[in-house]
Amino acid sequence: MPEAERLSAVRDRIARAARLSRHAPEDVTLIAVSKTHPAAAIEPLISAGQRLFGENRVQEAEEKWPKLRDRHTDLELHLVGQLQSNKAEAAVKLFDAVHSVDRPSLVAALAKAIDKAGRAPLLFAQVNIGDEPQKGGCPVVELPKLLREAEAAGVGLSGLMCVPPAGREAAPYFALLAKLARDNGVPLLSMGMSDDFETAVMLGATHVRVGSALFGPRG
Repeated sequence: MPEAERLSAVRDRIARAARLSRHAPEDVTLIAVSKTHPAAAIEPLISAGQRLFGENRVQEAEEKWPKLRDRHTDLELHLVGQLQSNKAEAAVKLFDAVHSVDRPSLVAALAKAIDKAGRAPLLFAQVNIGDEPQKGGCPVVELPKLLREAEAAGVGLSGLMCVPPAGREAAPYFALLAKLARDNGVPLLSMGMSDDFETAVMLGATHVRVGSALFGPRG
């Protein structure tokens, strides 16, 4: 299926899920996750009207996005993968949002980088919603403390992000993230990927991170 058709189909599914749950479709932001895909695979989605993309690694983004942004000056780039503290400065320069703030040391590194760069990307706290030891993310019980530390550092977190456990029904985890956002006064919710973004939209996602449904399966 051509990229434009995939994009249209995903947008239609988002809009349908939003209307079914009485959310406004325009309140849901689609992040096209372009990790591992070369610029040649990204260009057709740009031509079809997609302007917001997500990458997992700072180094990969540094290699392919400056040239793309030279050609298309209205693109927005989100970091949706884990971020090492020593990459905070590079991330602040390159990305318009970071979805993986999960520990005090990273908050401190981002605060320093933001002050130096004079620009502040949108920041999401990544929550380890399934309490999985192998995954990144702030433990649920430590989220209020992380939010306070970020506010004290002058880098308030505007959203929460999660990746539910693989092979489990995603809805309860999305519902929990939405409750955590309400309880802590956080307005944005980054949740839902290719297999479950409609469920996420119905449970209040403001940002969905979709890769394979737009780019096709990775080779």
